[in-house]
Amino acid sequence: MLRAMMRRDRLLLAATLSTIFIADLYFILLPKLRHRQPHPGDPSCFCSPGNVSLPGHAGIIAPWLSNWTSTSPLDEEPSERSSKLGRLFAHPLYEPQGPGVLGPEEWLLQQEELLEYYRRKVSRWERHMQFYREVAAAANFTILEQKVTFDPKASWLKFHLGISRHALYRRHDPWHNPSRDPADPSHDPTVPRLLQDMQAHTIINADYTQDEKALKGACDCSQVVKPSGHHLKLTLKMQNFGKAMYKPMRQQRNQETPEDVFYFVDLQRHNAEIAAFHLDRILDFRRVPPVVGRLVNLTGEVLLTTHNEDLRNVFFTSPANNTCFFAKCLYMCKTEYAVCGGPDLLEGSMSAYLPSLSLAPRVSISNPWSRSYTYTGHQEWEVNTLYCDSIKKIPPYNSGSRLLNIIDMAIFDFLTGNMDRHHYEIFTGFGDGFLLHLDNARGFGKHSHDEMTILAPLSQCCIIKRSTALRLQLLSRERYRLSDVMRESLQGDPVSPVLTEPHLLALDRRLQHVLTAVHRCVRRLGEGPVVVDDLTAGSSSTNTWAMAHRQPARHATKGS
Repeated sequence: MLRAMMRRDRLLLAATLSTIFIADLYFILLPKLRHRQPHPGDPSCFCSPGNVSLPGHAGIIAPWLSNWTSTSPLDEEPSERSSKLGRLFAHPLYEPQGPGVLGPEEWLLQQEELLEYYRRKVSRWERHMQFYREVAAAANFTILEQKVTFDPKASWLKFHLGISRHALYRRHDPWHNPSRDPADPSHDPTVPRLLQDMQAHTIINADYTQDEKALKGACDCSQVVKPSGHHLKLTLKMQNFGKAMYKPMRQQRNQETPEDVFYFVDLQRHNAEIAAFHLDRILDFRRVPPVVGRLVNLTGEVLLTTHNEDLRNVFFTSPANNTCFFAKCLYMCKTEYAVCGGPDLLEGSMSAYLPSLSLAPRVSISNPWSRSYTYTGHQEWEVNTLYCDSIKKIPPYNSGSRLLNIIDMAIFDFLTGNMDRHHYEIFTGFGDGFLLHLDNARGFGKHSHDEMTILAPLSQCCIIKRSTALRLQLLSRERYRLSDVMRESLQGDPVSPVLTEPHLLALDRRLQHVLTAVHRCVRRLGEGPVVVDDLTAGSSSTNTWAMAHRQPARHATKGS
């Protein structure tokens, strides 16, 4: 009888497990398969056999690649010698889509105006140095003499002259495509030369940055968000009169930001600035000024070159006989907040300065998706799912490309993990021009966590540029994998390795999150309202915005 009861229990258990499996298959697995493989007749399916498609992303990818022919690099077999980075920059998506020659109004600066401005600056510097030498002689102390050479062909001047309405620098240079013929008129070595100069040129002066000088040491310790004195950054002037912002190393590569640390008090990482520049050019945004790593001698290149007494006063020698300095802000004037060389050399990032504000004015604008910089507060976008509908009605987000550029910036910040984008800047001379992606040092803090709220502009507004979507899809392919091209690009930096392997692999994972967000929008609204065509010749940002804006607005109003 006991055996009969055991057999009955086994049969009952088997029947129960079979029932659960069948229910799981019918109610969970089959709907997921139907979701991933829509029928060609479904209006949300974009799987026309005539379109070129990328594996792994059924639906949204096919129409986006319909402009590229079967003879494009997308379909060519990769050469064993060619690098993934080289293949990426050789792809048609990284070729100019508009007119080859830009008119004078398309450039930020004119050469004569720029050269005359800096000639006056050099003359003023020489008068200042003469006065400083006289004061030093009267006080009976020696100063380090450094000769300044003003070269009209200097790389930093070329960089300033190359800023256009479309980006901070051009695509076509040997840095993007090393195989390009130097005789090609589009061959432009400006950016690689600038990176090399910032890494190797003699430093003749060190000083605080302008925003730190504006503080004058008067810091409100009751503020949750500390001012820039907390960040330890300096302006370094080169022998050719170029300037770079130096951010010293404050955190080891393998350290992650602790879970209990708020984003607005996180340390700034010099390697995040370097990596953000490389990611920005790989995405073809070209909105981050060039950044390179450098070992700086704190004694010889900072302490002995500065004329700022406040900066001198924050230097000291540690018990380990290392040269150290800390920020001048009153609440940070403590040696435990200092950074130290080993004994004098300290790694850091060198970011190229943009043109002077008196030459090229910029305006700082609050990000509509900025975060609450308090311990308990929340912004409207964090609690209102229809927040974007109200933003779309407010200038300048109701027309032009501003909102699309905000979404580009959100995607960029999500990939780096930067939650600190409270403002963005634009050049006033370009009107509704591109957004500058400045101050990226709070990125790459946590490789083990993906902060999905950074993607709120994309998931709430459900629009994206066609060019951005295409490049994201391209970088998701094995042949152009984002982590691989980033690894290859960063290898050329003097302080390589810039990122640890977990941070590189996190880029691939986050890229899939972005593509999933776009895919959901396309399935819900259709491709037309979501993917804004910025590649078709003659299409204006205003017209394409109208195409993207019309249907989502009706949909949102209906739902509200």
